[in-house]
Amino acid sequence: MAEQQYQPNQHQLINNCKIGKNTKIWNFVNIYGCEIGDNSMVGGFVEIQKDVKIGNNCRIQSHSFVCSLVTIEDNVFVGHGVMFINDLLPPSGDPKNWKKTHIGKNVSIGSNATILPVVIGENCIIGAGAVVTKDVPANSVVVGNPGKVLRKLQANELAIINKKNK
Repeated sequence: MAEQQYQPNQHQLINNCKIGKNTKIWNFVNIYGCEIGDNSMVGGFVEIQKDVKIGNNCRIQSHSFVCSLVTIEDNVFVGHGVMFINDLLPPSGDPKNWKKTHIGKNVSIGSNATILPVVIGENCIIGAGAVVTKDVPANSVVVGNPGKVLRKLQANELAIINKKNK
């Protein structure tokens, strides 16, 4: 990540963050103690907590919440209103009880999905409104509550995803 000094405006609460080159952050955000890579975008009304790492070429759409201990690799799309959870017994208030979440490269997460502490493999599609409670293998499509693997992505679909993200 090419580090730059990001200058927040009066409508942005940005504290102690590393923000990459050409990254766009919209107004009315609360972002602290995180890292965001190059060429990414964070929409309005988003909160990103400390100890979050977001890769290059990512889009975090409006009204999403990314809690501590989430890692999002490169080329990930997070739809509107996506909620990440790190506390399985809320509100424990004790970070020692919080769990990590890892999102692989080239993942697309649909609007209003809820992501509990899991690992989502690369090239996955998480359907809108899905509640992901278990790890997701790479190249999968997940839908529902609780989230279930609907199918594996086909070779032609993977080629489109990988071409788009080069």
